[in-house]
Amino acid sequence: MFDIEEELKKIPTKPGVYLMHDKNDHVIYVGKAVNLKNRVRQYFQKSRKVTAKIEKMISCISYFEYIVTDSELEALVLECNLIKEYYPKYNTLLKDDKAYPFIKATVGEMYPRLLMVRQMKKNTKKQSEKAKYFGPYTSVGAMKDVLEILRKVYRVRTCNRNLPKDIGKERPCLYYQIQQCNGPCQGYIGEEAYKENFFKAVEVLQGNYGPLQKMLTQQMEAAAEKMEYEEAAEYRDLLLSVKKMTQKQKLTNEEMGDWDIIGIARTATEAVIQIFFMRSGRMIGREKFFLEDVDQEKNASLLADFIKQFYAGTPFIPKEIFLPEEVEEKEMLEAWLSLLKEQKVMLQLPKKGQKERLVELACNNASMVLQKDRDKMKREQERTVGAMSEIGQLLGLDQIVRVESYDISNISGFQSVGSMVVFEHGKPKKNNYRKFKIKTVEGPNDYGSMREVLTRRFQHGLREQAEERKDSFGQFPDLILMDGGKGQVNIALEVLEELGISIPVCGMVKDQHHRTRGLYFQNEEIAIDTKSEGFHLITRMQDETHRFAIDFHRALRSKEQVHSILDDIPYVGAKRKKDLLAHFSSIEEIKKVSLKDLMDLPTINEQAAKSIYDFFHKD
Repeated sequence: MFDIEEELKKIPTKPGVYLMHDKNDHVIYVGKAVNLKNRVRQYFQKSRKVTAKIEKMISCISYFEYIVTDSELEALVLECNLIKEYYPKYNTLLKDDKAYPFIKATVGEMYPRLLMVRQMKKNTKKQSEKAKYFGPYTSVGAMKDVLEILRKVYRVRTCNRNLPKDIGKERPCLYYQIQQCNGPCQGYIGEEAYKENFFKAVEVLQGNYGPLQKMLTQQMEAAAEKMEYEEAAEYRDLLLSVKKMTQKQKLTNEEMGDWDIIGIARTATEAVIQIFFMRSGRMIGREKFFLEDVDQEKNASLLADFIKQFYAGTPFIPKEIFLPEEVEEKEMLEAWLSLLKEQKVMLQLPKKGQKERLVELACNNASMVLQKDRDKMKREQERTVGAMSEIGQLLGLDQIVRVESYDISNISGFQSVGSMVVFEHGKPKKNNYRKFKIKTVEGPNDYGSMREVLTRRFQHGLREQAEERKDSFGQFPDLILMDGGKGQVNIALEVLEELGISIPVCGMVKDQHHRTRGLYFQNEEIAIDTKSEGFHLITRMQDETHRFAIDFHRALRSKEQVHSILDDIPYVGAKRKKDLLAHFSSIEEIKKVSLKDLMDLPTINEQAAKSIYDFFHKD
């Protein structure tokens, strides 16, 4: 039994991080302290003065734990990591978890490329690994438009071929065929000429659009003079795209560097934080974040919490971050940000000039978002996190963050497959979806197939946990949702019991029209309001699980239907199969070909030719 009074006496007077747990072992709050003993004791003193939110959190504490660090800065780093890992209910949390994309220019390569990436890697001493990054882009569509324009105009490669090592080894790709690449993989363009085009594209990414617009205008006019109107129209469309791209850069100042400008607006209980991304003097994007239950919390605290969570997850940190108000622990946050960037980072509060106007603009935008989007954001919150909370209350579960749903798909037992769909905070987490080909069950046996799927999934998860990995299988759900009633639920419970795992399992009970009428949980059928957000979320999860399983099954059937006899021949892969079908009109013709004629094909070596010939002349 955890005795809070006794444990409080044992806390050291050192810096560190503390974690508050509820009775179900969920981490409900993470905090840091210069002096752990003094900070944690404050929560349990009768004379405490805290917000209503923290008072409610204190009433839910069942026990606490702490981690001692060597310094307050280490405690801050650990606090940020733990908040991101546990998503504690009573911490002020961002409702956005995006990884913004960047354009990566691989400037260290002999034939450099422009690529879309979601992580910035530090440059190493190795020349070939050096790169420049442009972004982040808050709109993936806008970023792809930029890449497409640069590829069309400057014909920069995007492939993964190792050049110059692989020059001439394979035929050129589709981009060469449609004149969006100059074919460096074939040696059709030299290194110097290629790099000249490449660095012109980099200039555009740096904001210098003038030379590109001038070049496209000249090419359009020249094509029109030659009465090559289709080509002129292509240049015209490219020119319009570039102009559209430049018009988006409304905030421009060549003297500005890489800045983030943060604004805040709030009501008594809600707040919106708006952030503008300025890169090389141009605003390349903006994003907003919605905060709830902020009553009695000061802006200084909200801004500090935002900085911790946002910059713990973003790959790029600018040298200067401009704020509307002072933040708590400013020096500590600057030290932490500088540690992450490995360069000096400053949090500034501008008092005059353009910087002050930009912060004011960010605050005005936050205020407009709060007025305009509050209802929309609330509805989104209700249909996701709120719906999860409804399901939890219905089942008597305190906190549901991650739900996994399973389904089996087959046609009369043919090629049975299983699907695993994951929802976190009420939203699909598609990178955690998983597909299963049924290996041990034959025929239309849904129970046996489900047993195999769940056994494989959780055995894999236990192995990952033993290896201290937190990949998709290593993360266990707070609830398992089965597309069926008592039978499916019992199968899941049996598998979990055999593996020594305790996870709540809920089934969906259908009516005679195969529509969900209630939930089956702990041997009881629980009625559910079909107009509630919780019911609608369950329906979305159910539909998504069906869709994912059926799509996988359909893909396997399509693959089976296009199976060729050539697939059964040793040493004949996709490329050789394609080459054979391109040179010969039918399988019958391939059967009649001599060994010598087979060896004359560019992709067929002696071993493959003999294998093909022997396959058709066994008898």
